[in-house]
Formats: sequence, C-alpha cells, structure tokens
Amino acid sequence: MNPPIPRIHVEAQPQYLPEQSDPAEPRFTFAYHITIRNEGTVPARLISRHWIISDAHGNTEEVQGEGVVGEKPLLGPGESYRYTSGCPLSTAFGSMRGSYRFVTEDGTEFDAEIPEFFLVGPRTLH
Repeated sequence: MNPPIPRIHVEAQPQYLPEQSDPAEPRFTFAYHITIRNEGTVPARLISRHWIISDAHGNTEEVQGEGVVGEKPLLGPGESYRYTSGCPLSTAFGSMRGSYRFVTEDGTEFDAEIPEFFLVGPRTLH
C-alpha cells in the first residue's frame, strides 16, 4: 500500500500600499495575503520558505528562512492557514514566486509551489 500523498494549495492576493510608498524615492511597497490549504489526507507542518522576487528591471532577490511570520503552522487535512507579509520594490511592477517546505508526521519532507503572482503599483507615464 502506498503512503498518502500530501497536497498543499497556495493562493496569493497582492495589494499595493500607497501610504507606505514613495514613487519619488523610488519605493513601492506591497502587501501579500497568503492562504495555504492542506488538500491532502495527512497533517503537514510548514518549516521553511523560499521566495524569488523580481522587479521590472530584471533584478532578482532570493529570500529563504524558517517558517512564515515567525510561525511554523501544522495543517491537518482540510485546514487552512492565512497570513500577511510585505515586500518593498524599487519599481512599480514586479513578481514573486517560490515554495514552502513541509514535513509530515513520519518525517517526509516535500515542497509546495507558490505560483507566481504580480505586484502592480500605480500607473506611470514615461
């Protein structure tokens, strides 16, 4: 009998924060609201994150670390976890993508993809 396969679904909703941005600097600040849902049949704990952040000039930054917003949530089957974080850019447009590393109760580690989403600030004329 094959072991159950964990399935994690990730959704992101980006939001431009004009009150924390200053296009003259240039500094464009974004929040992103993440929902992580365990669609599998086994509990899984989020243990780390890996982000790839790109701006409109093609500059890319990788961010890795433990957990998310200081937590390592355990998601049982059917459970969701939501959090909000932020990202500053020097351009009004960019994107984020990456993965979360999870571990199941039996010690199996796996990655859940964070599909690419776009950070879009105010329209600018050139």
